[in-house]
Amino acid sequence: MFRVWRAPPLARPGLRAQVGLARGWAHSAASEADSRQPVAESRQDSQYRDTVLLPRSRFPAQLPGRLQPETELETQQKCGFSELYSWQRQRKTKQEFCLHDGPPYANGDPHVGHALNKILKDITNRFYVMRGYKVHYVPGWDCHGLPIELKALSEVKGAENLSPMEIRQRAREYAERAIEKQKSAFIRWGVMADWANCYRTFDPKYEANQLRVFYKMYYKGYIYQDYKPVFWSPSAKTALAEAELEYNEQHVSRSVYMKFPLLKSPPKLTSVIDGSTPVSVLVWTTQPWTVPANQAVCYMPDSAYAIVKCTTTGERFILAADRVESTAAVLDTQFEVMSTCKGADLADGSCAHPTIPGRVSPLLPANHVTMAKGTGLVHTAPAHGMEDYSVASHHQLPTDCLVDEGGFFTEAAGPELQNKNVLEEGNEAVIQMLQAAGILLKEEKFVHSYPYDWRTKKPMIIRASKQWFVNTASVKATAQEVLKKVKVIPTSAVNRMLEMLDRRTFWCISRQRCWGVPIPVFYEKNTGECLINSETITDIIKIVEQQGTDAWWTLPIEQLLSKEAVAKAGGHDVLDYVKGQDVLDIWFDSGTSWAYVLEGAEQRADTYLEGKDQLGGWFQSSLLTSVAARKKAPYKTLVVHGFTLGEKGEKMSKSIGNVVDPDVVINGGEDHSKDPPYGADVLRWWVAESNVFTEVLIGPVVLNAARDDINKLRNTLRFMLGNMAGFNPETDSIPTSEMYIVDQYMLHLLQDYGSKVTEAYKEYDYSKVVRLLQAFCSRNLSNFYFSIIKDRLYCEEEKDPKRRSCQTVLAEALDVVVRSFAPILPHLAEEVFQYLPYKKDSEGVFRTGWINASSAWKKPGIEEAIEGACAMRDSFLGSISGKNALEYEVVIVIEPGLLFELMEALQAEETSSVSQLNEIMMASQTTLLSELPKETPADANIIKGTFLINLEGGDIHEESSYEVIALPIAKAKCPRCRRYTADSSSTPCPRCLKVMAGKGST
Repeated sequence: MFRVWRAPPLARPGLRAQVGLARGWAHSAASEADSRQPVAESRQDSQYRDTVLLPRSRFPAQLPGRLQPETELETQQKCGFSELYSWQRQRKTKQEFCLHDGPPYANGDPHVGHALNKILKDITNRFYVMRGYKVHYVPGWDCHGLPIELKALSEVKGAENLSPMEIRQRAREYAERAIEKQKSAFIRWGVMADWANCYRTFDPKYEANQLRVFYKMYYKGYIYQDYKPVFWSPSAKTALAEAELEYNEQHVSRSVYMKFPLLKSPPKLTSVIDGSTPVSVLVWTTQPWTVPANQAVCYMPDSAYAIVKCTTTGERFILAADRVESTAAVLDTQFEVMSTCKGADLADGSCAHPTIPGRVSPLLPANHVTMAKGTGLVHTAPAHGMEDYSVASHHQLPTDCLVDEGGFFTEAAGPELQNKNVLEEGNEAVIQMLQAAGILLKEEKFVHSYPYDWRTKKPMIIRASKQWFVNTASVKATAQEVLKKVKVIPTSAVNRMLEMLDRRTFWCISRQRCWGVPIPVFYEKNTGECLINSETITDIIKIVEQQGTDAWWTLPIEQLLSKEAVAKAGGHDVLDYVKGQDVLDIWFDSGTSWAYVLEGAEQRADTYLEGKDQLGGWFQSSLLTSVAARKKAPYKTLVVHGFTLGEKGEKMSKSIGNVVDPDVVINGGEDHSKDPPYGADVLRWWVAESNVFTEVLIGPVVLNAARDDINKLRNTLRFMLGNMAGFNPETDSIPTSEMYIVDQYMLHLLQDYGSKVTEAYKEYDYSKVVRLLQAFCSRNLSNFYFSIIKDRLYCEEEKDPKRRSCQTVLAEALDVVVRSFAPILPHLAEEVFQYLPYKKDSEGVFRTGWINASSAWKKPGIEEAIEGACAMRDSFLGSISGKNALEYEVVIVIEPGLLFELMEALQAEETSSVSQLNEIMMASQTTLLSELPKETPADANIIKGTFLINLEGGDIHEESSYEVIALPIAKAKCPRCRRYTADSSSTPCPRCLKVMAGKGST
């Protein structure tokens, strides 16, 4: 197909002003669709005004103030927004599309992050509904967990005295209120969904299903109980998973340099360390409170170490060779290197414990030791570090934890530390102990990234405790292979998720709270041994399905645990057991939603669409549970969007005052001059036009621009609606073969537009949809097509085939354009359909299908004729810059050949004021010649150009020259059509007289 145009039609600076004057009555129509009279209209012109067919439509060009949100609400009611989901579910089609809704947290008011996510999902679903699919979209909410519990309890005095059931009741009520508030907002945004059957993670059937998945994973060996260090929130008194942490980059720790006196020299260093002079290993830590739990000091076997002498005290130390200078500088001294060795040479040495007399800390090899900071020797407390625990497990070291659930030292830590908070006075006490023992060399503040509880915003610790885990190490290889077969948009996101999976060796799924789904395990009172088997789980699931998980707290153990289950486990009496007190991590709650929400044997969604934080959250927990339970992913496609930020790229916060409330966006704030009501479609346009795969900016400037864009679109729609008064596509349309060539060309462009828009929707690239829509409406319709057809529309006889030809195109263009933006702007799309001058009592946009652009419209060869004419038209308009094109006649001279033949198809006669070529040229008269006329004025401005024709995929390739001459027109201005085609300024031109005679006018 041949593309030659250097610039889009009428897109160059300076041309648009001429076009505005190029058709007289077009100018009087003001903003293309406005039928108001010109300001200065002569009496002579006005007597013909009623003979001109100006646009007529009650469709408003703008909806100012409260009219926008009010019109949207009327449209939702009138057009059955609330019934659309159930209507499309009744379709008899095998084509199904399932978008599984990641449950937002039932906590707090709806915000712009919700809007971004829900509107993206709705655009997707509406697109598939229009394409004839049966869409499955069940909205859900994540209802358990600490944030809800804390918010609910913050409303109660004496919350610490509430029973578990009182806490659960208040948390449930709080979650239910949040759900209703969020749901009403989502519906107001135009989100189509199964609102009558939402899923909530506290529903009994959902909880029962979750327990089925839990047991399936337990039975397969993927879930186990263990005592090991986990991220622990002292402020919430519970274990947390990595996905529940946020990192404070400005956290300040009290770091210390300390010495561990060598008790036993490493055998390989006996020649260097003779025992006559004491030697200590130098250790650095940012968590002094963990020193009492020390069990070893670790070194990197392959790194170089040095034995140094302090020039000020004479003491001798061992530290990494690479850290000698930096450590001496920190300690404000100088080190003299006495000898160097390999880390492996430190094997079998041991040190004295810094705070516990008589305890020995062996020197052990470990690959987690780094040389980036510190001394290259790492203090090892197995109860308070993941790598420390691995070392302890390998060398059978104790992993005793000296810290309780609230972050206080226990009795086992000794009387000096007992009951002291490890992050506060406990830390200070340990530093004082090191000082008193002569172990402390230096204390300094250290600013670094440190994990915080994302709910309480308080620092975390790592603490060993008995927890339940998913062994992700045994699942992740399969999960990674499965994930590689999933389509991920954008593609860069899949690598981030694969990396996150790679780093994850276990997933702690137990929480020490009461607002959640209980881990269905019983413990033998004396031994602590856990009891869970197919009998116990079957009984519990049956009870939960009927009564919900409240039963775990309200029913006595005799009703939860049967004698048969106890006997099968080798026990004697039900009363020998107690119920477990832990609940499941909320990521396990939501991560098992596929098992409850997704339908059919596959239980697999076409799409999961969430923010990028879910790469380590719901996307991952859903994948891990699905792969562990059934070896496949629960989704075929993942779509990952960014976060919302203020329009300057800053985070939103109340203190800055840049928080955007979706309700205020739609309905306006208290002061409408400051916060005007934009309506939901502006919010939806903002979502669609944004590059959602990066961070998404929002603020007053962005919202005003979105409103302006929609108003421009409304004007384009109004022009089309206004010019179809009295036209019925079913009876008045013109067959394509009988149309003007430029009309056929527009159908060709329309077909191309429809194809590109469809592909963009399929790729979830809604910003591309918006760009295509704006370009088509502005460049192809408003700036080009509308400007050249106004004479035909306004001045030809109403039923003239030439007029019907462009009306046929306008009807098709309106239909295609409205359907193309309907998933994005459903309110505007349905509003437009209400104003159609035909199709009364229409079923509306969403019930009547997607774009119906006929493949018969695709005629690549037609482009050369129109684009060739447009190239010459640009030459003509450029030569009369700033002047009215209607005051000229244009002479086009083309050498004989293919280009001349194409132009002849647009104008058969030599000179014409009513030809298709003249319409495109926008002059009052056009003459087409094969050679320059002999009478050409000597001062005529002749514009030369060439046009390259490329047809049949390159088989026809011809470059033709042309010349364009603009000459002042000799005729008078017609008082009716305002073109210079009349013999006298007081008498209409022949064409207008003929039209008026056809109407019976005088």
